[in-house]
Amino acid sequence: MDWEHIVEQLKSVLQAPIRREVMAAEEWRGLAQKQHGDSMSLRAVVKDQEILFLLEPLDHNQMDVIHVEEVLITPSEKRLVEMLIETGNQPRIPVKAALPASEDERKALQVRDWLLQQLEAGETRADMPELLATQLSLYTPRIPFLLYGDYSDSQLVSYTEFKKLLESFFDADIQLIPLMEKEWLILGSESLLMDSQGDEREGDEEETLEEALSSICSGLYEMLSNEWVGECDVTINYPKTPAASLLSTVYEMREAIRLGKMYHIGRNLHFPWSMHMEKLLYAVPDSERTLFVDHILRGIDHVMDPEMLSTLEHFFVLDCNVSETAKKLYIHRNTLLYRLDKFKQETGKDVRSFNDAVLVKTALLLYKVTKRK
Repeated sequence: MDWEHIVEQLKSVLQAPIRREVMAAEEWRGLAQKQHGDSMSLRAVVKDQEILFLLEPLDHNQMDVIHVEEVLITPSEKRLVEMLIETGNQPRIPVKAALPASEDERKALQVRDWLLQQLEAGETRADMPELLATQLSLYTPRIPFLLYGDYSDSQLVSYTEFKKLLESFFDADIQLIPLMEKEWLILGSESLLMDSQGDEREGDEEETLEEALSSICSGLYEMLSNEWVGECDVTINYPKTPAASLLSTVYEMREAIRLGKMYHIGRNLHFPWSMHMEKLLYAVPDSERTLFVDHILRGIDHVMDPEMLSTLEHFFVLDCNVSETAKKLYIHRNTLLYRLDKFKQETGKDVRSFNDAVLVKTALLLYKVTKRK
């Protein structure tokens, strides 16, 4: 990877000095473990009022990193740098290895190249060139999906066969754009929403747009995990006109998957509209996150077993409804109340109280990151 070119681009985008150096891998892992409890997928740590970004490991003992003064970079710029570096570390789909098998694939690869060029240059908002938008008819609203397949490097995914599978599932034409290796952008018709909302709901309850999109995305994930090549992470966004918003949409969906994998381990569906708190917490300095978790959940690691974590997560997802949570967990109402009372005795926080519920909900999101081993 031409990191010198990337660093020069970052200097221009951030308008801040950037220092590049080789750092001992042991020191990096120590900082990562101390600040996050995890060093395997971390891209940034803080040291001496500077943010250190990992470009790539040089070998087992050395890391290639860049330094930026913490006060000179905003949280959104920090996320952009991390995504730029992540993009740089993902190998592109080898173009020479196999020529496009169809005219659709050739056009899709042109859109891919434009998107990646913009992202690598630090752009997150730009209109698509008219020629590209016209040849793929991207001036009408489409439903965008982004998926990352967790399949082995030895498995090859045929563009033609994958597109055929998706069109069979949606029963409609779609646009398929390969981005990075194992990363695919899908543009579906708005008619998918009408098909989804056409089914009558119990009690004639009207389905929200978010619920309809979530249902479509869930169905896609189930099909892919069963019919494709295994597990994958999937996100969906609101219907948008790709010619004017495809770049920003891809950026938002990539961020949703990254935040989802960080704060909601084990989930495979990540929705941008449900990530507001996660985006806000990600902007909080690492040291402040740790202090907050320690204050709210101080000294109770022994209580935060999988059973308690699952209980609290279901309780919050179901709007702190005791009866519904007990049903979801297949336990008696009194068993649930016993667990909540036990948590209150250990922490002093009663999650049936609104204020305490907000504090604990926030702390739990951070707990997964700061205490991850």
